[in-house]
Amino acid sequence: MVHTPGVSDDRQANPLVETKLHIPSPRRNLVTRPRLQVRLAGAADAKLILVSAPAGFGKTTLVTSWLSTVAGDGAAVAWVSLDERDNDPALFWPYVLAALESAVPGLGANARALLDTAGAPADAVLATLVNELHGVNRDVFVVLDDFHVIDHHDVQEGLTYLLDHLPERAHLVLTSRADPPLPLPRLRVRGELLEIRAADLRFTNDEAAAYLNGAMGLALTAADIATLEARTEGWIAALQLAALSMQGREDVADFIAGFAGDDRFIVDYLAGEVLQRQPESVRRFLLQTSVLDRLQGSLCDAVTGTTGGKAALDALNRENLFVIPLDDRREWYRYHHLFADVLRARLLDEDPHAPAELHRRAADWFAGHGDPSSAIRHALAAGDVDRAADVAEMGLPELRRSREDATMRAWVQLIPEDVVRLRPVLAIGFVGALMSTGALDRVDDYLRGAEQWLALTPTARDAAGMIVVDDAQLRTLPGAIEMYRAALALMAGDIVCTVDHARRVLTVAADDDDMGRAAAYALLGLAAWSEGDLDSAFADYTDSIARMRRAGHIADILGCSIAMADIRVAQGRLRDAQRLYEQGLQLAADYQAGPLRGTADMYVGLAEILRERDDREAAAEQLQRAQELELFGTRQYPYRSRAVRAGLQLAAGDTAGCLELLEEAEQVYDTDFSPAVRPIGARRARAYVLQGDVNAARAWVRERNLSTDDELRYVTEFEHITLAIVRINDAPGERDLQQVGAMLDRLLASAEAGGRGSSVIEILAVQALAFDARGDTPRALDALRRALTLAEPEGYVQVFDSLGPRLSALREALVTGSARPHPKQQQGLVDPLSERELDVMRLLRSDLSGPDIARELMVSLNTMRTHTKNIYTKLGVNNRREAVRRAEELGL
Repeated sequence: MVHTPGVSDDRQANPLVETKLHIPSPRRNLVTRPRLQVRLAGAADAKLILVSAPAGFGKTTLVTSWLSTVAGDGAAVAWVSLDERDNDPALFWPYVLAALESAVPGLGANARALLDTAGAPADAVLATLVNELHGVNRDVFVVLDDFHVIDHHDVQEGLTYLLDHLPERAHLVLTSRADPPLPLPRLRVRGELLEIRAADLRFTNDEAAAYLNGAMGLALTAADIATLEARTEGWIAALQLAALSMQGREDVADFIAGFAGDDRFIVDYLAGEVLQRQPESVRRFLLQTSVLDRLQGSLCDAVTGTTGGKAALDALNRENLFVIPLDDRREWYRYHHLFADVLRARLLDEDPHAPAELHRRAADWFAGHGDPSSAIRHALAAGDVDRAADVAEMGLPELRRSREDATMRAWVQLIPEDVVRLRPVLAIGFVGALMSTGALDRVDDYLRGAEQWLALTPTARDAAGMIVVDDAQLRTLPGAIEMYRAALALMAGDIVCTVDHARRVLTVAADDDDMGRAAAYALLGLAAWSEGDLDSAFADYTDSIARMRRAGHIADILGCSIAMADIRVAQGRLRDAQRLYEQGLQLAADYQAGPLRGTADMYVGLAEILRERDDREAAAEQLQRAQELELFGTRQYPYRSRAVRAGLQLAAGDTAGCLELLEEAEQVYDTDFSPAVRPIGARRARAYVLQGDVNAARAWVRERNLSTDDELRYVTEFEHITLAIVRINDAPGERDLQQVGAMLDRLLASAEAGGRGSSVIEILAVQALAFDARGDTPRALDALRRALTLAEPEGYVQVFDSLGPRLSALREALVTGSARPHPKQQQGLVDPLSERELDVMRLLRSDLSGPDIARELMVSLNTMRTHTKNIYTKLGVNNRREAVRRAEELGL
């Protein structure tokens, strides 16, 4: 679902069914199977443990029994019970990562943050997960139960990648009715595959005896047991059904002799016997609730139209009647798959019309208990498409708030288009989901259809069959249509149309449609920002936030705060940007509903400011805080956090490490509609220059088809500054330098006119390099002096350091030569104070404490202490009072 551009992505992961992550408890009266436990003891040496057999062979029971021992030995177990709905990477991987988080708190957080990034490559997500698994110092078993329901190629390909790269102490456990399309031969040859198959799982004669006479309390003869074992071929489900059928019988021998046939026949026959022996109330309960894939007391009451559902489930569990607990509280259960299949078939045979009514009741229950997805599924199973559409329409506002993209896409696929076309509110609600999948033809179709409905009179709408169940949302449609048209224009790069449609939102939206108006202001802010009109952009975002506050929609404010801080940074106002980030963190701290999406980005923004000020230690601390909150990052977080880390590596002289991180950042690059004013490719080209690989930087210039004669625009300003850096370092001739100089003059004029202070500082510094390359030292020093004068109040450092040793030499010339910026103040000092040390010195004269000075300068306390120590050394003093007195003597 496309969300409001420039507004924080507050989506949570798809609402996961927690019971699917519950590790089933070992069954009571379990038959011990030491021969299989011995086999499984070698699991620690295998990457893949495959338990493959048809239904009813005890695959899950065996694995849960074994894992209870493994967990007792200190291993972590992540469990996912799969079903057909998980046959989608958008649902499959969130469940896997949630299971890992449940098993080892924090494990998978980085991968999950990356997974939440639109367009993030699967390989990048899985590579991140592999790296996280490497950091776990104990065995981790990831169990995927009922893997046979998964046949999606992308999921299978992802698991193959995972198997190829799993660390030594990570293991994948699959239970499946069929062999998965994974590289089993390769794993087998390498000794990395442990296999348990049907032949291994079949009960031996001794195990059958232990089960029938021990666990089930029957008193069968050895001959009876041998006959049963032979007839069922050790098939556990058949033995369990037979045991249930024999309880209380006096004609056991005749019963044993009375059944034979293939597996399906045995199950049908024995299940029929079990059903027939139940009281009518239990039998009716079993049949009616078979339409449910999850069972809960009040849900069963709603479906059956009776009471006592919880007691019935508890009784079935006590009597081992094929119900499996899904949580430790014994609140949710499911039927054994084989038994459920038989029950559903019997229900359909006895009353072909019953399932539809039972599904309708289930739909009503789920709709009333906040689970619209299950309600829609049951309504569709009942053949009640209109009910499904009603539930979807009423559920849309909450889905938009929580940004449940995959759920929205699933609903779009489930509800037929001809039904949606009669429902303009539902159609517009689906537009965002369709935009996220690139189905723009249907988007335009739905937008036009909604416009046509709105053009009709109420009477004509009724006559034409228009259906609306959410009248409040109907009133917002005119604004929503214009907002989506603005978003489409923005996606197409049409700024004029974006502005036109966004302004129409403000015209047609009701005054109390705060979120519609907030979206319009955010779109106008994005458009202005893309054109370099930073003041207008900031004002529009301010209006957007005001509307969000009025609507009580706090969760999206941080997204706008990120954009506003970016604008302040572009204007060269680092202190104002810092305040915006700090205010965002305070808002997040005060938010009562839990961590806000975008909190991690606040810390990344602070880290970037600290990196620019060359306080690398404090920047790293902020990045660590961001990493701890990665699950609460926006779509921009994965690339921005890597880009800041890359900058720190560059500042530390590790160009290779910087390039590696920039490569990762490019793979997850997503500006979330914000203008791409500092693209990763340009940052990489600058790193190439510092590395001395001008050929690679030149290749980037050719790839981008950049020229010094290009028409200059704000969105390419950073790239053209980078072009100048590359050309200056590429053994230029006089003509080349003249062309670069002319382009820099145009860039400077544009940046100054637009109030883009950061660009002005950088362009002046690059101009200094250009003049120096032409041998014009006075003009080089003058340009650099202007840059340093502008940079000093905000504490810019890295913008100069990142331009390499030639600029450092020019800065040294300013400090030590006749053109130094502080000739009088620094007289008498062998080692003059640096700009940063002068900042500290000024504050040492105040009443501020050490921690207060550190906060004022936005550096860590350790960094401030280092500066103070250097000042004392250079001034030849031992304490703060002496330092102030000596500074006054020197006129500092």
